[in-house]
Amino acid sequence: MFVSFFPRPKLLFISAIVWAALAMILWYSYASELYGSSAPVVGVATFWSVRSLWFDLYFVVCVAIFTAGWMWFSPHPWVWWSIPGSALILFATYFQVQVSVAVNTWYGPFYDMIQAALAKTRVITFEEFYGQLATFAGIALVAVVVGTLNRFFVSHYIFRWRTAMNDFYVAYWPRLRTIEGASQRVQEDTMRFATITEGLGVNFISAILTLIAFLPVLLKLSSLVTELPLVGAIPYPLVVAAIVWSIFGTGLLALIGIKLPGIEFFNQRVEAAYRKELVLGEDSADRADPPTLNELFKHIRKNYFWFYLNYLYFNVGRIVYLQTDVIFPYILLAPTIIAGKLTLGPLQQILNAFTQVRNSFQILINSWTTIVDLLSVYKRLRAFEATIVGAPLPDIEHVKEPAGI
Repeated sequence: MFVSFFPRPKLLFISAIVWAALAMILWYSYASELYGSSAPVVGVATFWSVRSLWFDLYFVVCVAIFTAGWMWFSPHPWVWWSIPGSALILFATYFQVQVSVAVNTWYGPFYDMIQAALAKTRVITFEEFYGQLATFAGIALVAVVVGTLNRFFVSHYIFRWRTAMNDFYVAYWPRLRTIEGASQRVQEDTMRFATITEGLGVNFISAILTLIAFLPVLLKLSSLVTELPLVGAIPYPLVVAAIVWSIFGTGLLALIGIKLPGIEFFNQRVEAAYRKELVLGEDSADRADPPTLNELFKHIRKNYFWFYLNYLYFNVGRIVYLQTDVIFPYILLAPTIIAGKLTLGPLQQILNAFTQVRNSFQILINSWTTIVDLLSVYKRLRAFEATIVGAPLPDIEHVKEPAGI
């Protein structure tokens, strides 16, 4: 799954984390202050300010050094896609986080202007109003262009990863062909694994970058919040509340959804058996007879009904939590809002920053369904990995159906 596309994956990923940590330490301790001011710039100009362009150059140099080192240390046919390609996706993810930061910065003056207009505390001209909207349009236009180009590149990146896995497994096909659903695992699961892994990886990195970008914002805005309901005044109240609330939700949903990956694995198994019989029936009249197909479909129905039942209580917990999550920031800010200690601009900045930080901590909650799908695909491809190295098949391959069905 990884060896086919990345050179020496375990060592590569460890070295990438270490290299990224060193690069970040150097950036925040020294390099970031060499060029440009750290003061926020409102509008699209923030993307080509001196400080932003200096960071872009710094990022390119760090990636070039890391890639050159690995090309020398461990040459790999897919190295240009696996290392610089992954770095480009990482940079695009960082850029999209910066778009969110730019929008959050724009919230302050825009909503203060709205409040001034509604309260008639000062005169707001059409030029000023539409000028603020034009500022947002500029930010959005840059985001649309970068986002579209990134999705185009990611599509090619995923297919290259699938190609690498396909070539790898096909080379061992004589040893793999006897595994249940082998054709489906090569033809379909490789693409699903690359797609889901890339998506989850980007979401995870985006969550980390969002925390890095918005935690300082939320720390600063916490000074505007005097106290929280029930607990009263505490240091950095918004940050503490976001962490506690997110950990609670993540733990709750992980507990009630722990069975889902295994059930999805068995769903894929019975689907593969049914599909295989239908394919054999296309070439042979004595295969895919109605009694056999009915029996195979009974297994599909039984597994899916068990899957739906388990998802029922999972979705109850998930939906209740997410609906409560919508009003949670307002509950926290109730004492401050009622006391009239916030204007509309800072309120919108707090709500947006709090949501960004909270969503970053809730990455497992928001991605749990996708994680279930990935784990089921991983379990299926692990049988290939075991066969290639001559190891015993995973225990789940010997289980006929999930427990409790």
